[in-house]
Amino acid sequence: MRVALAEDGALFREGLLLLLGAAGHQVVGSVADGDALMGLLGTEPADVAILDIRMPPGTEGGLRAAARVRAAYPETGLLLLSHYAETHYLMRCLEIGTERIGYRLKERVAGTQVLSDTLDRINAGELVIEPSLAGRLVNRPAGVSGPLALLSQRELEVLRLMAEGRSNAGIAGMLSLSAKAVEKHIASIFTKLDLPFDATTHHRRVLAVLTYLGAR
Repeated sequence: MRVALAEDGALFREGLLLLLGAAGHQVVGSVADGDALMGLLGTEPADVAILDIRMPPGTEGGLRAAARVRAAYPETGLLLLSHYAETHYLMRCLEIGTERIGYRLKERVAGTQVLSDTLDRINAGELVIEPSLAGRLVNRPAGVSGPLALLSQRELEVLRLMAEGRSNAGIAGMLSLSAKAVEKHIASIFTKLDLPFDATTHHRRVLAVLTYLGAR
């Protein structure tokens, strides 16, 4: 996989370069800010670009750079990294796109297996959300109102895994359910959230995730 890296922290950047090399990925270039990343991608196409959310320019230059990359190179996957699991960062990521994009904590990708799995899922078109953040968002406090209150606990668990970008097969494996049981839960979620029947299954899936994230 061809990977472009944009990270202003020299030590973390060097660490990621070592991990990417050990995992067998081809790093097309590493830069320290969003403007340099745009210049790099103009000459060296990448399957996925890794960006530090808080790199220059500004305090959230990575988010602005990600939006520019998505507009100019829509087929390039985006992995945004941060030291903090912040809901507003996640919502900004979802504004950029809901396919071929991920938001992970830096400490969680400091290993070849997790990093490669994340990159593979993004390159395959998935939305990948830091599990701890997805879990925090979906855990329902007592007395919750709105559309999420209509969902059962199992449906909330399925929805959380959908928000992490898991496929039906992945959800089935993680919850020890059959594929048909997962399909029934997802169909029930679509119905309870009153999602449009004329939308594609993928679009309804994205709408379901956005509905519950927006309600948190």
